[in-house]
Amino acid sequence: MRVLLVEDEPRVAADIAVALQRSGYAVDRVDDGERAWFSGDVENYDAAILDIGLPKIDGLSILKRWRANGRHFPVIVLTARGTWAERVEGIDAGADDYLPKPFKMEELLARLRAVLRRSAGQSAPVLTSGALTLDTRQMLVKLDGKPVMLSPLEYRLISYLMHHADRVVPASELGEHLYDLEHERDTNAIEVIVARLRRKLGSGAIETRRGFGYLMPSAAP
Repeated sequence: MRVLLVEDEPRVAADIAVALQRSGYAVDRVDDGERAWFSGDVENYDAAILDIGLPKIDGLSILKRWRANGRHFPVIVLTARGTWAERVEGIDAGADDYLPKPFKMEELLARLRAVLRRSAGQSAPVLTSGALTLDTRQMLVKLDGKPVMLSPLEYRLISYLMHHADRVVPASELGEHLYDLEHERDTNAIEVIVARLRRKLGSGAIETRRGFGYLMPSAAP
């Protein structure tokens, strides 16, 4: 899962980025409104964390532009002010959630997990596909009740497929959501990661729709 982090306070941005990466997300970090608007408009993100008080273009203006251009990924708005009127304005602009500063990192991560589940049509924090479960709170994958050790890339891939269960996901889409902007995207690498996951989870865990992509069913066949 890939997140756009828009925050101009270096210390706050660094702390959030580290927390996101430790929680299994690929993170693209920008610190001004112009770069934020452009990144969100041309890249495919699973979610954005957007500060309101930004140089060049303010956060609410960015959010309105994204929504006007049909960019529907969930957005959590951060602000140092947090008045009720500002919250209403943020929600009306298209925010999916709102978090005033200062905040606990655990709360931000919990809210991010929640908006990601809602955007994918999932309600429970534990996702299921046959004998496989993924606890999004603990980043824990189990097969028949037994934990499975996964690399960060393996976890991101299985998490994306399980959030989008019962939908065929092209390899190119997986590449867009597994890697940040600093990494080259290679569909051959996706095949290698899928092959590794099948060795760990069973050959039938991830189905291939040749010429279209990969699919994980939400329940056992």
